[in-house]
Amino acid sequence: MKTVLGLSGSLRKASFNAGLLRAAAELAPDGTRIDIGSIADVPLFNADVEAAEGLPPAVQTLQDQLRSADGLLLVTPEYNNGIPGVFKNAIDWMSRGDGLKLFVGKPVTVIGASPGGFGTILAQNHWLPVLRTLKCDLWTESRLMVSRAGGLYDDAGNLTDDKTRDMLGDYIKGFAASL
Repeated sequence: MKTVLGLSGSLRKASFNAGLLRAAAELAPDGTRIDIGSIADVPLFNADVEAAEGLPPAVQTLQDQLRSADGLLLVTPEYNNGIPGVFKNAIDWMSRGDGLKLFVGKPVTVIGASPGGFGTILAQNHWLPVLRTLKCDLWTESRLMVSRAGGLYDDAGNLTDDKTRDMLGDYIKGFAASL
């Protein structure tokens, strides 16, 4: 069984991106499982804390999940035309200690949802230098940017739009085939 670690860059439970990640996990093809990780308990990066206490438990958990995964799915919101700080912070922490080697050569892909008309195109593009620096194997066979997401989800943040679910299923199937 292929496993993918999926991370949403939003802390809000009913967020469009958390819902997109849950839908991706539901739509994973046979032979592939998407394990949903959480960045909610990752503190702000502080090298003094790292030096005094080591890696926080939430970071160690994420590193363990990444270590055992065949691929990484980043589901990114777009805040002020860029990467959400909380999401970048989590990836920065994950790359600490021996974490950097966990990213090297790891297949990774980036998707996202936004209430705006351009989806998350700018945030996805802003991830590129980060992923290059981490030496990930970026999957670029397709792109998925869910725009005008407000009408595609229910009040609990679940993706309900059939057309978007079909596109997401095809996207995840393509990524899984590359692993």
